[in-house]
Amino acid sequence: MSFHGEFVIGGSRYRVDFAKALDIAIALDFSGTQPNHFGAAPATMEPMRAGGFVGDTAQGGSCNVPEIRLNPHCNGTHTESLAHIAHNAAPVHLALTQSLHPGVLVSLVPVASEACAEAYLPAHQPGDRLITRAALEQALADYADAQLKALVIRSLPNSRDKLGFRYGEDGFPPFLSLPAMAYLLERGVEHLLVDFPSVDKMYDEGYLEVHHRFWNIPERAHLAGPEALSHKSITELVFVPDTIADGFYLVELSIPAFLLDAAPSRPRLYALEIC
Repeated sequence: MSFHGEFVIGGSRYRVDFAKALDIAIALDFSGTQPNHFGAAPATMEPMRAGGFVGDTAQGGSCNVPEIRLNPHCNGTHTESLAHIAHNAAPVHLALTQSLHPGVLVSLVPVASEACAEAYLPAHQPGDRLITRAALEQALADYADAQLKALVIRSLPNSRDKLGFRYGEDGFPPFLSLPAMAYLLERGVEHLLVDFPSVDKMYDEGYLEVHHRFWNIPERAHLAGPEALSHKSITELVFVPDTIADGFYLVELSIPAFLLDAAPSRPRLYALEIC
């Protein structure tokens, strides 16, 4: 069974088959390998216990009732809102008023800091790897702004080790340069999805300057003013299999109704066929 829809994007009409979703979320295995950021405790699951009841059919319970512990930012694919850096902003599920967005998937090789003249705050150090404005300009040159409400960045190489990488222990992730973020703002990107754990450097002295510029919050500020771009989102720790080609898609962001700055999410891509 197929469920089709049609959308007009940038003056062109496209057809979508919603039965053919391409999942780019990392499935969170509570008892197995999972990605980890910042040395956070792993996500865990235990059966509920209350009196004589145990929420595990394998242990004789009448049904399965798991209790979970997780850190949305560090234990897997998640979507965050302006509330991540501003204490007066709406929780993530209220900030995002729609779930479908025209977007582009690009694969980029992070540039070693020694070969990168693009700035970051604080200044990047030897060994850092950056997603640069130059790389984005080249990859997105053939796409119209109307196609770029969402952007998915797949960093190369694209090893499946990302599914269980312990960032900080196994190595350090890439991050965006400030000119790269400036370019995305110029192109009107509203929903940014990346396959690393943060758009900012892992240890950046607390600036989170790329986050701040994306949501238009002054440096080091944590109060959202009327100029803040509260409708935008950042999704981190996605994984895009090599079987999914770079190109133009409809991007779906599925977010539970958690009253938090971020929540586990299940982003999916849908191929677009021009009518």
